[in-house]
Amino acid sequence: MTVNTTTQSAAALDLDRFRLRNFVESLSADELDIREEKVDLADVAAILQNNPKAVWFKNAGPEGQQLVGNVVGSRSRLAKAFGVPAGEVALEMRRRLSLKPELVKLSGGEAPVQQVVLTGADADLLKLPVHVQHALDGAPYISATIDYTIDPKDGRYNCGMRRLMLRGPQEAGVDLIAPSDLRVMYMAASGRGERLNVAYVVGCHPIDMVSATMKEPVDELELISSLRGAPLPVVKCVTSDIMVPADAEMVIEGYFDERGYVEKEGPYGEYLGYYGVVKTNPVFHVTAITHRKDALFQTATISGNRMDFTDTSNLEALRMEMNVWKTLGDVVRQPVAVYAPVAAGGSMSMRFSIRQTYPGEARSALYAVLGAVGVKNVFVVDPDIDIFDDSQMEWAFGTRFQADRDLVIATGVRLSPLDPSLHGSRSGAKAGYDLTWPMQHAQNWELVTPQAPSYPGKRFPSLEAALKDGAKHFEELMAAVGSRDGREVVRELDTFRSRGLERDERGRYYLPL
Repeated sequence: MTVNTTTQSAAALDLDRFRLRNFVESLSADELDIREEKVDLADVAAILQNNPKAVWFKNAGPEGQQLVGNVVGSRSRLAKAFGVPAGEVALEMRRRLSLKPELVKLSGGEAPVQQVVLTGADADLLKLPVHVQHALDGAPYISATIDYTIDPKDGRYNCGMRRLMLRGPQEAGVDLIAPSDLRVMYMAASGRGERLNVAYVVGCHPIDMVSATMKEPVDELELISSLRGAPLPVVKCVTSDIMVPADAEMVIEGYFDERGYVEKEGPYGEYLGYYGVVKTNPVFHVTAITHRKDALFQTATISGNRMDFTDTSNLEALRMEMNVWKTLGDVVRQPVAVYAPVAAGGSMSMRFSIRQTYPGEARSALYAVLGAVGVKNVFVVDPDIDIFDDSQMEWAFGTRFQADRDLVIATGVRLSPLDPSLHGSRSGAKAGYDLTWPMQHAQNWELVTPQAPSYPGKRFPSLEAALKDGAKHFEELMAAVGSRDGREVVRELDTFRSRGLERDERGRYYLPL
């Protein structure tokens, strides 16, 4: 592939601006747990599990290496990476997708990720601080990886996040069972009896990880530049023609051999909180390891019983939200908010709110979202419900939903094969929950959410003047006469009964004309 690059020099770039180490160092104490003491690799997973913070191990394993995990295990940390509030990350991503990418090609001598180059026997996976993540895993896994490959059909770069199971100093298993562009490329290569070159980045800025989860019809190396909103420095691998981000912490270069699906890989704790079974998969062979002199190795949190604290669920949730925003943009005039609950793995449930402009719009949106994304349960609400607030969603579910009227079910549809409720089936059912009010109910005062009264200030010289102005709620009468008590208003209203004081169907007080 010919990479379109600028003539900008390395000296003009800040090669640490999007460095993982810099991002970790910028985290506050409520987002980062620093472990200065010596920690055995066997204890790393237990410290990371169910931990809401990123954890920086500064003395991991017998070599005392530096290791960080759970970097993107919260929406707040993802928001920090993009420099926006937590509720605006997906919107900022949509904005950045329109930015023109810019790649800056560096030489090996200029690229921080090639400050140290290891080949041959020195390129040893077993010298890296790789730990066992879940009790029944098949081996230690390198989990925070982004794989880079070149599609031979069009020369475009393909990126994804796939784990590596250690098999030896220069061998690892990789999961290529799920449908993906990389799977298609590898099956074609192995069918021709050819290897497929691949490079794994380990240790990168959160934006790069977000980019790797997305499925956009573009060159996915250039996609990183767009989402960063900045030029992307790249460098050619030392043992292949693959370009990788020059500001990464580490790159593991190699290839999938031509034998196809030949070796057992797994089991492994998957992102939905259950184990994936042993699978037959390809084998990855290491040809080189390059890294910064002070490389910070990265691991990802994958499974457990608090999916809302894991890297994978937070990344998956953001990817699903982006897909739903795209869908709503085609079918809804006024979408308001989109949220994929991370506790459900980021891909099992989806919430969105819209401002309805015509009858049936909410139901149409439900059908569109159910058909466009792999999410299993979809909830739509009116704009008065904060979809990021579980208590408000439960309230809306309990008070605005009737199962015989507001439930939409689609059967025989494809779902994630990792969903344990499928019991081995390839298809299942999706459900849509319409928690919106019908448009004709919008003016029904009974459906207004009760709030504490407010008193903006005195507007009338007397209670009688306020009543003559028109029907008013008791709160309005208090405000109209400047009452800070209310009991004296009751006393005076009692005197108006003899003059025909009435109340309308909404409970407002008025004097007949």
